[in-house]
Amino acid sequence: MSHSPMSRTALFISPHLDDVAFSCGGTLATLAQAGWRCVLLTVFTRSVPDPTGFALACQTDKGLAPDVDYLALRRAEDTVAAQCLGAAVRWLDLPEAPHRGYQSAPALFAGFVADDAVLPDLQQRLLEAIAAEQPAVLLAPQGLGAHADHRRVMQAVRATAAARPVLWYRDTPYIIRQPAAAPAPELPPGLAEISVSLSETALAAKIAASQAYTTQIEFQFGGAAAVAEKLTRLAVAEAQAVGAAGAVERLAVAPAHRAGLAAIGWPDFKTV
Repeated sequence: MSHSPMSRTALFISPHLDDVAFSCGGTLATLAQAGWRCVLLTVFTRSVPDPTGFALACQTDKGLAPDVDYLALRRAEDTVAAQCLGAAVRWLDLPEAPHRGYQSAPALFAGFVADDAVLPDLQQRLLEAIAAEQPAVLLAPQGLGAHADHRRVMQAVRATAAARPVLWYRDTPYIIRQPAAAPAPELPPGLAEISVSLSETALAAKIAASQAYTTQIEFQFGGAAAVAEKLTRLAVAEAQAVGAAGAVERLAVAPAHRAGLAAIGWPDFKTV
């Protein structure tokens, strides 16, 4: 598959309305600044009216009233975040795990519940999105933290990416809370690592995009100021982990696809 510089598209697949910005927003900003067309596609974005139980608690524990359309707020935040990063926005309009039978926070990380039947619909919608966007490369989560929604996305990506290279990003803030977290079992074996060096402007775009998710940042990071401090510290630590200076985001890729990244222009920006 050949891609001219003007036709290169990267499809960033985000389970929730924030995962890409938090995890690999610097890579997205770097690509966009290098002239790539970047598409931020989020999977679980559906508004579900009159939530109850754990689904309702997921918004009220963030200070939102029961009658607020929680996902509408989050989609609006996603639009602002994408503008900060330089990405187009797509939503697959599927329900989050609390609306699919996961009844508590621990349940989200304890494997799949028996009545979670979202995968066939997810695969079909993702196939349609890939056909529409024709990406040269896909980015998807490694499943660090083992959230059921992240794992469902990984299953769908593996079933639909075909020959396209997939770069697997490190789920954040899970890696801040659990630096030794292992990837989910859905991550393909035998991957190689690449690291994208982030300029000051790319890191600043990542921070601004992450801060746009105002319903999430208090719960996930401890506030807007903490977003900047924690994401900067993480990027520096990731650089140190690979023996580099500055700020870095680490990605995993199949060795065969790593060799083919040159064909889609990946060396246009620094890797370590």
